[in-house]
Amino acid sequence: MAIPAHYDALSALELVAIALLEVKGDWTWAALDALRGRDRDEVFAAAGMLLRSPSSRERARGAELLIQAAGHDAKEHRESRARCAEVLLSALDEEKDASVLQEMGHTLGYIEDARAVPALRPLKDHPDARVREGVVRGLMPHPGDSTALQTLMELSRDGDTSVRKEVLSGLALKGEDEVDTPELRDAFLERLSEEDSGIRADALVGLAKRKDPRALEPLRRELAGSEVIVLAVEAAQALEDLSLLPLLHRLRDPPGKADSYFRSVLADAIAHLESLA
Repeated sequence: MAIPAHYDALSALELVAIALLEVKGDWTWAALDALRGRDRDEVFAAAGMLLRSPSSRERARGAELLIQAAGHDAKEHRESRARCAEVLLSALDEEKDASVLQEMGHTLGYIEDARAVPALRPLKDHPDARVREGVVRGLMPHPGDSTALQTLMELSRDGDTSVRKEVLSGLALKGEDEVDTPELRDAFLERLSEEDSGIRADALVGLAKRKDPRALEPLRRELAGSEVIVLAVEAAQALEDLSLLPLLHRLRDPPGKADSYFRSVLADAIAHLESLA
């Protein structure tokens, strides 16, 4: 729906109040759309007020709102990102609510401020998995930092599946030029025994991007299975081992068994490997 005209007269904090309503209707989305058009300084002030609220729900929204206040470009908006990080980091030590800590971790990850690394590391053993997942998101932009990487390696063995998945999916997206250590490769290898097919596939992608030969046999098993997910196909393309071509060709029959995205990724993988032959 269109943004109501009277929203122009409302402050950012009033728009947030509308967006916080339990009813997830058109007015809530209109308020969020109106917020996206506001000046970052106004949004920053509103986020700061929310972070001081006695309501954990409002504090979580304040942490989330700092993403908008920070700006999308790391270089162009460096100063605004830095001040948003400072607000979050100053509030982090006093925060006790798990949902707020999780959102703080998410926002610190978006801001990509290196000061988040020592601040978030003490939370890696927090009893609530949501907080540990937020730590992962906060540390993921800093794989070149030894402390951040060590913490992510520890969380890759976390007792909660969602936390392990967050680590593996994030690290699998990063190429060898961003981060590559024996410990990282071993962490990927360890996760190949996971029951969760998504975690196994993320681990295979991570190993395959580094052309680690230990990925070959587990990847063969994944591609020969009855339910092959798209990440396994992406891992085959990244590993660039021509012996995987017959298994990829097998997945094309019958042609209607997979969705269009799977078929597109499969076609790209086959074309890529055939170009190496």
